[in-house]
Amino acid sequence: MTRAALPGSLFPSGNLWKILPLAILVCATFALPAFAQEKDKLWRTLSVSGRGVETIPTTLAQVNLGVEIQGKTAQEVQQEAAQRSSAVVAFLKSKNVEKLQTTGIRLNPVYSYTNNVQRITGYAATNTVSFSIPVEQAGTLLDDAVKAGATQINGISFVANDEAIAAAQKQALKEATQDARQQADAVFSALGFKSKEIVSIQVNNANTPPPPMFLRAEAAKSANASTPIVGGEQQVEASVTLQISY
Repeated sequence: MTRAALPGSLFPSGNLWKILPLAILVCATFALPAFAQEKDKLWRTLSVSGRGVETIPTTLAQVNLGVEIQGKTAQEVQQEAAQRSSAVVAFLKSKNVEKLQTTGIRLNPVYSYTNNVQRITGYAATNTVSFSIPVEQAGTLLDDAVKAGATQINGISFVANDEAIAAAQKQALKEATQDARQQADAVFSALGFKSKEIVSIQVNNANTPPPPMFLRAEAAKSANASTPIVGGEQQVEASVTLQISY
């Protein structure tokens, strides 16, 4: 039986079955070395992580303060707390503080215990707010906030501004990348290998640890007392992992 040749075919129809296996073998011969190279590239790699740390001065004080009122009835203490809190908020707005927001409103009963018997003797209302202010202005502002009606300073932390943090994050990433590359070079040198190319890059993080928070302190009672506020430094950390073929 004679097989019909395909139109325009350069091969006789009878020999097509002989030519196909040869063509498949040629394709496989070219594909195998490329596959082996990719496999070798994945196997012969070194993963190394580098770390970068930048220290920048803190310029903003994050403050949490509030008003606490105690009295015999819930309505009485809540109204007085609201009035005094409104006065404190109005004062803070007049000073153009940043990120001003209410952080808590609480009304709780006050108990006394007599002969193991619990009874309500009154109520306590607390309203708290948080805000940011330049460090150099914080001491005077806290003193004036107490005069405006604040009775609690619940916490103060210090941070750098957003622009400084963003610049520090970029610098920390550069340092982390350089650190990872230097570590890899040291390993290759010790083993007598040569690095070829960076196969992958992973940025693990570039963040700022939460600033330390000062413990709660009662507001100064004396009008002549001054609250000293001194900022500190903040660290910005970054970590980068490189996978390098050799």
